[in-house]
Amino acid sequence: MPAADGESVITTRGLTKLYRGLIALNGVDLDIPKGPVGLLGPNGAGKSTLIKCLLGLIIPSSGGSVILGHSSNKPGEIREVRSRVGYVPENECLIPDLDGITYVRYMGEISGLPPMDAMQRAHEVLHYVGIGDERYRKIETYSTGMKQKVKLAQALVHDPDLIILDEPTNGMDPKGRQEMLDLIKDIACSHRKNILLSSHLLPDVEFICDHVIILNFGNVLVQGKINDLVRPSDQYEIRIRGDEEQFRKVLDAMGLKWEKKGTFFHVLSGDDIIKDLYRAVSGKDIQIRHATRHRQTLEDIFVMNITGGQS
Repeated sequence: MPAADGESVITTRGLTKLYRGLIALNGVDLDIPKGPVGLLGPNGAGKSTLIKCLLGLIIPSSGGSVILGHSSNKPGEIREVRSRVGYVPENECLIPDLDGITYVRYMGEISGLPPMDAMQRAHEVLHYVGIGDERYRKIETYSTGMKQKVKLAQALVHDPDLIILDEPTNGMDPKGRQEMLDLIKDIACSHRKNILLSSHLLPDVEFICDHVIILNFGNVLVQGKINDLVRPSDQYEIRIRGDEEQFRKVLDAMGLKWEKKGTFFHVLSGDDIIKDLYRAVSGKDIQIRHATRHRQTLEDIFVMNITGGQS
């Protein structure tokens, strides 16, 4: 495995994981850059398996990975990886009989902090995530949203360079979900931490991340900068006022493929057709009120790749 370069926080090459013949990861090659990165895919796509391979929690069948310059697959280096990474697992990881402050302090000590430093940091991060007033209550009395925030606090307590979050808004109500997303965005933007956010919720990834990786059936379908991926498409959205039947004839005469959806004509063309359209309707009982090239969304890209281009 090559070492990760200065621009890549995580690098994988040929990362493969088989479970009794089932392919969970299929030769995954990734170069995950600095900053907030989204890991998207439907349930069963391989997201959690990838994360567990990166953290050395499961051993890949072949291939390997490097996190922050250290191999995830070498026993001598995985300890260094874990000391520099904070992890918010999808599943329950809390100790219900402990109060919040004791649990987060304990996790800080496990991550290598001296006891006094761990206690100070536990107070700081619990206040930061918004449950400072409840830190002496037992975790078993916490709501789902509070438990998710404690999971985030324990991932932050040792001030890691990279935070990996696996479905961090699971089970949260809309208010709590937005609070969690605001926290993660602040961690990425204000505190300049590297983030790998695994989710099946596209709006969460769009809100926080600059880059995205889309997985399905253990394969990487897409990886890149979101702004580069959500580029203008070959479809125009056009709304007119006037004689619709005459406008249909104009589109047909121009040799354009189109369909009517609601109040809009959706016209397919790779060329800039706006000026030609205005000329074609000049002098007719047609007024173009809105004409713009449709811009692909992250959802468009996700659906197109997951379904193989079929709606």
